[in-house]
Amino acid sequence: MRTLAITQNITLDGSIEMLGNWFDPQGQGDADDSDLLAELHRQDSTADAFLTGRQTFEDLRGYWPTLTDDKTGVADYLNRVRKYVISSTMTDPAWQNSTVLSGDPVSAVGALKQQPGMDIVITGSIRLCHKLIEAGLVDEYRLFVYPVVQGKGRRLFPEGFELSWLRHVETKAFRGGITYSRYAVR
Repeated sequence: MRTLAITQNITLDGSIEMLGNWFDPQGQGDADDSDLLAELHRQDSTADAFLTGRQTFEDLRGYWPTLTDDKTGVADYLNRVRKYVISSTMTDPAWQNSTVLSGDPVSAVGALKQQPGMDIVITGSIRLCHKLIEAGLVDEYRLFVYPVVQGKGRRLFPEGFELSWLRHVETKAFRGGITYSRYAVR
């Protein structure tokens, strides 16, 4: 069975909702963040499916495919990777290598995990992440912690959700001050 990994950028106070300017996707190409970018590309090389909810998909589609001077390589990855968008309203994703999965998201993602392939990565898509977490479909949490306190915003885990002890897989610190921790569900 394929690994479903939630990869999120998160503030020190636990917010994954980007309400301020603490995350700059193009800033990751700077010399100070070259080690961070190398980690992102390492993770990209182990994933052949990118999963999102409709809103996150539309946000990404409005930015990455039109970018002409992408020094990070993220646009190239997102354009070529197989993308799956969970939506009950979208019919034409209008982005190459994209498939709309309608109906029950838990069933659709469960079926996707059963298909042969590499990792499935989901980012953003807070409501979808909450559904998948509650359904027990998530295998790993990959968290890039930014050294900022936002003071507000939605969190990775649904309110009141409890998860028993996770298995620590790895932790890395990057020159720009961001840390990365990876946890597997036992």
